[in-house]
Amino acid sequence: MSQIKLYDTTLRDGTQAEDISFQVSDKVRIAQKLDELGVHYIEGGWPGSNPKDIMFFEEIRKVSLRQAKIAAFGSTRRAKVTPEEDGNLQTLIAARPDVVTIFGKTWDFHVHEALRISLDENEELIQDSLAHLKKHIAEVVYDAEHFFDGYKANPEYALRTLRAAEAGGADCIVLCDTNGGTLPYEIPAILEKVREAVSVPLGIHTHNDSECAVANTLIAVAHGVVHVQGTINGFGERCGNANLCSIIPALQLKMGHEVISPKQLQRLREFSRQVYELANLVPNKHQAYVGNSAFAHKGGVHVSAIQRHPETYEHIRPETVGNVTRILVSDLSGRSNILAKAEQFNIDIDSKDPVTLEILESIKAMENQGYQFEGAEASFELLMRRALGTLRNYFSVLGFRVIDSKREGDEMPLSEATVQVKVGGRIEHTAAEGNGPVNALDNALRKALESFYPQIREVKLFDYKVRVLPAGDGTASVTRVLVETGDSSSRWGTVGVNANIIDASYRALVDALQYKLLKDDES
Repeated sequence: MSQIKLYDTTLRDGTQAEDISFQVSDKVRIAQKLDELGVHYIEGGWPGSNPKDIMFFEEIRKVSLRQAKIAAFGSTRRAKVTPEEDGNLQTLIAARPDVVTIFGKTWDFHVHEALRISLDENEELIQDSLAHLKKHIAEVVYDAEHFFDGYKANPEYALRTLRAAEAGGADCIVLCDTNGGTLPYEIPAILEKVREAVSVPLGIHTHNDSECAVANTLIAVAHGVVHVQGTINGFGERCGNANLCSIIPALQLKMGHEVISPKQLQRLREFSRQVYELANLVPNKHQAYVGNSAFAHKGGVHVSAIQRHPETYEHIRPETVGNVTRILVSDLSGRSNILAKAEQFNIDIDSKDPVTLEILESIKAMENQGYQFEGAEASFELLMRRALGTLRNYFSVLGFRVIDSKREGDEMPLSEATVQVKVGGRIEHTAAEGNGPVNALDNALRKALESFYPQIREVKLFDYKVRVLPAGDGTASVTRVLVETGDSSSRWGTVGVNANIIDASYRALVDALQYKLLKDDES
């Protein structure tokens, strides 16, 4: 079986996504993580397009990588200019990468309308650009831009451009579905014609505009492609690129290609989330393989079945990609969900224990009020421990007050919170300001508790969501607040519900701090 090479373009194609912009230091960190993950090629950027990418190639040379090759991206030479005179090609060489990848036009429509040159001239610039680069760079990859659209429009000419790339010395020819409109059933027949035209190893680069990027990549591999391009979490322009976080486990666990080691595969979820963090984006919980909901089970029948045989409702063992089975608890749940959740938290109860029924009834009553525990497992664990009488009373909040005062003109309102907490026999009364009432309350709670529990300083608020529930009229509606909090080792979700948004936030924040103290006690 052929060795499949992974080519990551998160640092170049991925940054073309809306809302994503990496600093040079971020790009270097991601490159190091990609190397640890076992990726074979890391495309660092287009050094001819901006100073940031030039700086990346300078910085990455100072880093010792285990196995990955660093690739620089660019285009074929400009028309009417020799390769030696073309600034883009010279910049690629000056970046001193391990590999250079250049793209060229495959679609005759682009040749006529974008480049405005003849079809023969386009073949010449593909061939001599690659030949020039091969004199200076050991490995050169050719991306056949818009290949599938070009082939469907004019198959004869599309294949001529690939022959030009082969004649220029390309080490790999990558077939690109640049507009993302190709469907999986089209690929095998086209690949067959390509293999008849050229003998160079083939690669695949797909976009997700038809929601087929991963499927197109996998079917291409099944039909002989040995070089796979994509991005972490599918980041990319418009609808994104082929998602390596789905492609890697599919290749490894379902198609029999060992592209990375099993140990590296177990870090896939962790790495996916690290890239989300550096992109300052909230992870997609429904993402295949690595998302929080990828192995989450809510219906009682499902939970009962996976406890006996996980394969009944899980297509792989989640641990192989660093994920875990999650049992969701809601008013749809039966006792099996409660028991499974208790087992997950190492809480010893059985189906005949009256506490199990009590917890189930409490959940149903609370969800009727607007609570949900799917994203608030920490609150659920605290609920179970309270019902069992095993939760230590770390602190009590005796009361709080939040004041918002509007100042003159366009100045931001001033938010101040005072809070009284009791720890053991001591009472702490303190105040703090914030950039809003919830932030002020959070600051006051932490300030009051830090003298008793210094580890509270480690807690960070990562996400704060508010949802107005249809339980009242207009501003009288009930509010649900979901908070994601964490420290250096983990994250946890908590929930609060009340008609008063401050009180709902307070409940979620208190649970978050309680859970931190519980977690540290048990570690």
